[in-house]
Amino acid sequence: MLTPLAGDDGPVSPVSPVSPVSPVTTETSGPSAGVAVAVPSGVPHRPTWALPALCVTQVVGWGVLYYAFPVMLPALTRDTGWSATTTTAAFSAALVVSALVGLPVGRLVDTSGPRRVMTAGSLIGAAALAIIATAADVAVFTVGWVLAGAAMAATFYQPAFAALTRWYGRDRVRALTVLTLAGGLASTVFAPITATLTEHLGWREATLVLACIVLLTAAPLHAVGLRGPWPPHDPDVAAGPVDAVPDARAITRSRPFLQLAVALALSGFAMYAVVFGLIPLLTERGASTAQAAWALGLGGLGQTLGRMLYRSLAARTTVRARTAVLILAGAVTTALLASLAGPLWLVTLVTVGAGTVRGNLTLLQATAVTDRWGTSAYGRLTAILAAPVTIAGALAPWVGAALAGPLGGYAALFWLVAAVSAVAAGIAVTA
Repeated sequence: MLTPLAGDDGPVSPVSPVSPVSPVTTETSGPSAGVAVAVPSGVPHRPTWALPALCVTQVVGWGVLYYAFPVMLPALTRDTGWSATTTTAAFSAALVVSALVGLPVGRLVDTSGPRRVMTAGSLIGAAALAIIATAADVAVFTVGWVLAGAAMAATFYQPAFAALTRWYGRDRVRALTVLTLAGGLASTVFAPITATLTEHLGWREATLVLACIVLLTAAPLHAVGLRGPWPPHDPDVAAGPVDAVPDARAITRSRPFLQLAVALALSGFAMYAVVFGLIPLLTERGASTAQAAWALGLGGLGQTLGRMLYRSLAARTTVRARTAVLILAGAVTTALLASLAGPLWLVTLVTVGAGTVRGNLTLLQATAVTDRWGTSAYGRLTAILAAPVTIAGALAPWVGAALAGPLGGYAALFWLVAAVSAVAAGIAVTA
């Protein structure tokens, strides 16, 4: 007998071929301590191809909608005559839109699953890139990026994290690690590809090629790979108040949540400023655009390494300790990039180290809500926590481009960014 479940379209498999779902009573801790809640003991079957599909689409999504822009920016400004500050502001607007649209996206994924949202996001992303590629002026270029921001909200990590957290239950950290390991390769794969396409075709044609990649890979993988039942909540995670429905509004107004949001936002600002400032920093010091793109791409390998280490780190540290240590490590690697003028191989090695820190921070943010408040309102709480981080990341490229000149170059900017990370680490210690 098939048990109907609310969620995405597709055949709904039995919860158990042997025994029916029976309620169990759990007692929560934390904000909902002492609340006994009856929950089902079985876990609905998760889509077999969900994790592989999400891995591929994260590489494509981040690689095309995020990492391609800083690589093609020099060619874009030379070809159009638009300033780097203006074009970067358009990209920053996309990230702000992503943060705002992420709030309703989180609620939609919580209630109905990721399939429709992420498929629509892929189609919107392809259309946005086509608009960007054919834009005749900055206004149309900006409209394209604003549309791309909506696609980012619907296809980047947050909806994917919510999907895997719900589907994988106790095994969520492993699934999230696998996903972010794949996602960490986005810059490694697409920074060199974008540089090659831009060099041989021009930035407009390169953008159209990237739009086709999104249309032909991400959209069908989301539509097919995420087809399956969506459980009402995760009944199979023991740690924390996961089976209760928490008071999300009270949590988001609490001091620990607000301090965590501030710390992660400052850290996110610093992290994205480094990502977007790396190519101009290296070219300012004599590296070619291709060499700088490879350094950025190898930083993606560092992210993969960092994500492989996170599970072990999480098992050996407290939530507060690893939050503060990882943010402080970001400050240290940024300061090293600011101080090292060469050789290029050594700077690239530090870039890999910075990527390792970024990889850990991505998983830290992915598990921040479940480690503290459980999984029942994961999509909503994570979207709220991620919004200031995304907005800070949106401002980082524009602020970096605007401050680099007055500060005397990108090395000075990186020193400032390292100081911001240090402040974030101090806030995390007290959270």
